[in-house]
Parts: sequence; structure tokens; C-alpha cells
Amino acid sequence: MSYPGPVDQKTTQQRLSLGWQSVLDLVFPRSCRGCEQPLSQTAPRTGLQAWFCQPCLDHLDPIQAPYCDCCGESFSGPMTRAFLCSNCDGRRLAFDFAVAGYKAQGPMRELIHRFKYGKDISLRAVLAAALEAGLKDPRLAQADLSEWLLVPVPLHYFRQIKRGFNQSWELCRMLHETTGIPIAPILRRTRQTSTQASLHRKQRLENLRGVFALRWSFPWSSPIVLEGKKILLVDDVLTTGATAHECAKVLKREAGAEKVVVITTARG
Repeated sequence: MSYPGPVDQKTTQQRLSLGWQSVLDLVFPRSCRGCEQPLSQTAPRTGLQAWFCQPCLDHLDPIQAPYCDCCGESFSGPMTRAFLCSNCDGRRLAFDFAVAGYKAQGPMRELIHRFKYGKDISLRAVLAAALEAGLKDPRLAQADLSEWLLVPVPLHYFRQIKRGFNQSWELCRMLHETTGIPIAPILRRTRQTSTQASLHRKQRLENLRGVFALRWSFPWSSPIVLEGKKILLVDDVLTTGATAHECAKVLKREAGAEKVVVITTARG
């Protein structure tokens, strides 16, 4: 796998020498984002180990094979060939496949809820670190991701105003900073819908039908050309795949994208 690499926007912490980082840790000690216990001064400063203590890391449940070849839902037990789960078998999903870093349970589920519903935007960095684990999927490992685009799943304008931010856009920004993969926020929601979390599968599909569209470009700006492009569609959690399916339909049918791969922090 190759991509441009971190963008040239070093954080204050990255600019500090190791000695000054140690001094800063004494004044403002780092704590685990799962249990709030202090982290060791020798704890790494990148990846999930920069955010979690070892006991909380041990409670995270990474997505590992075997998993559904389409939506990434993991299964226990031996599996020697690619397969589709009951949620995907027989469905014509518009996205090519979906990958996730972790299962949406335990500390990861709690962090996502604090991020979205508790409006704790400071958690975007730790969740983006978990999101980046999805890039290690074998189907992406050999890809030149410098030629791909990161596209966030959009929120409706009024819901974004109420929440204060779009969680998918924030994750997209953080992933862009660590990988350098270009961002293209070219989707919009045409209407406000009820929350997906409270709906069953069939209701989710009906709730989102035709709700996404391409974002209009301004006359003075150069439109982003998506014809033949490969897209990483970014979101926090994938459950039934209804949202990702509707977004991918627009990206492929209206924008002419060649491929759409969904990448999320967690798989619900």
C-alpha cells in the first residue's frame, strides 16, 4: 500500500523535542481515553497506544478474518474461502466492499457515542487512528491510495448545526493529515431524515432512498472530476450498509466513479 504520507502540518506536540514532551507530560499528564487512567510517559505518541492503556487496548475487538467479503462483518470459526453474510447475499450493493478497524462494542462503541452524541470532538484523533486500521485490509494493501479520494458521508445542514460538526468530515480530515490522501467533500443530503439507529433494516433503506446528491460547485471554482476515480467513502460506523449504498449509487451513477470502498472506524 502506498499513499502520499502525512501532510506538512505538524502539530505542536510533533514540533517539541523528546525532553520538552516529557516536561509537558508532567504538567499535563496524558490519560487513557477509555478509562481515564494516566498513561505511562513512555507510551507511544502515534497509533492507538497513544490513546489507550494496555487493559483498554485488550478490550478492543479488531476486525479480523474471516469476515464478509462485502460488508466486512466478522465471524468466528474457520473459513477457508471468501463468502457473503446473510445481510449481503442476494443484495446488489452499489459499493464494492467495506472495511472497518474494529467492532462497535466495548470501549470503541462508548467512544463513538461520546464523539457523536456527547459532542466530544477531541475524540476525532483516536477514532481516526482506529479508522486507519481499515487501510490494512489485503484488498487495499497493494493499492496506490495516492490516486484515490477521501469522501465523507454528509450530514444534513440543520443536523450539523445542532451537533456542531459532521463526524465523518472530522474523521476524513484526520485521515488526510496522517496519510495525505486527497479529500473531496462532494456529497450533500437533500433532506433531513430520522435517525438511522432507531430503525430496522427495511426502514433504513426506505428512510435514505434518494437522500444524497452531488454538491454543486461554485461558478468560480474548478469542479472535482470524479469520472474513473476510486473513492474511499468515510463514516464512523457501518451497520446495514444502507447509507453507504445510497452514497455509492450517487458517486458511481451520477459522478462516474470507478470504485467505491467504504471505510469506517467500526462495524456495527
